[in-house]
Amino acid sequence: MTTVAVLADIHGVLPALEAVLDEPDVQAADRIVLAGDIASGPQPVETLDVLRALGDRVVWVRGNADRELVEMARGTYDAEPPDAVSPWAAEQLRPDQVDLLAGLPTTVTIGDVLFCHATPRDDEEMVLVDSPISRWAQVFAGLPDEVRTVVCGHTHMPFARQVDRRLVVNAGSVGMPYGAPGPSWALLTEDGVQLRRAPLDAAKAAARIERESTYPGRAEWVAEYLLHTYSDTEALEAFRPRAEG
Repeated sequence: MTTVAVLADIHGVLPALEAVLDEPDVQAADRIVLAGDIASGPQPVETLDVLRALGDRVVWVRGNADRELVEMARGTYDAEPPDAVSPWAAEQLRPDQVDLLAGLPTTVTIGDVLFCHATPRDDEEMVLVDSPISRWAQVFAGLPDEVRTVVCGHTHMPFARQVDRRLVVNAGSVGMPYGAPGPSWALLTEDGVQLRRAPLDAAKAAARIERESTYPGRAEWVAEYLLHTYSDTEALEAFRPRAEG
């Protein structure tokens, strides 16, 4: 079996990305799958450049935040921005980076594993670890029988659970993890799935972003997402109304 490291929801946080890329099992993996929401954050240009430099070993999947960055950069986004950093990040991207994000697929299948951002059918659909089987059945309707594992991100909380004879894995978030501190990622091997966290000195990472990023709200951003970690209870309560379908 191909060994796959899954990095979801990097959100343009370069120190967190580098911490995960430094992990020996990530360096040894056959493939690195990026499960969406790659660049929308305080260091979008640098994050994309680091990932592109890794070459063909990287498999890219587009998330809702990546789609929104493209729309903002091209002037076609007509909704209220989801956060303050996204419009700024969109302005920073080079044209080649906008084209890269615009051309990414929303799902990728490797063997019997399907990788997506939120769900296979929608890049911002919300399904949680404790969503009922009936909800998961709706989300997976029409999925080919040969897909035995679905790997996603989007909610920033890692989990692995069975859903009607399929394994569902959420790789969590590299750049904005909820539930516990530290960049989260997933490793898929012939022995199964492992949910991992990479060590990161949050204070040093925050200081580096404040020093290197030009995002005007970077101090507030690092205070909320690097120096503070939302608990899984807080996140689940916030997401649950959107997950009921």
